[in-house]
Amino acid sequence: MRLSQLPVILSLLVSSALTFTAVHGYPAAGSVMSVASITIMAMPISVRAGDRVTFTGRTKGMPIGSKLVLQHKKGSKWTTLQASTTVKQGSSYSLDAKLNDKGKQELRITHDEVTSPTVAVTVQ
Repeated sequence: MRLSQLPVILSLLVSSALTFTAVHGYPAAGSVMSVASITIMAMPISVRAGDRVTFTGRTKGMPIGSKLVLQHKKGSKWTTLQASTTVKQGSSYSLDAKLNDKGKQELRITHDEVTSPTVAVTVQ
């Protein structure tokens, strides 16, 4: 191999790697993967049974209009409540929900496979 052939060989190697990446679903060199996420805040964090709690936050990597649902943890399972909203302009959301189950409630917001961290609300 001659030194003058080195740029050609390197170019072929890079081209092969990019082709492999595109065919096999891995991100292309230089591309940036966007990871979707949801934040959550609840106000107030202590209420009487039947009172409303407002959940607010921001999303990242979700189009405006994406449906968000509220879930609470019942035992070891997450259950979807009848409370939903959509992502608004500026990637924000706001959702009011009545909480009836007494005790410390663990809640989160979800969209498809993306979930927010949990937030605790005490219901008396």
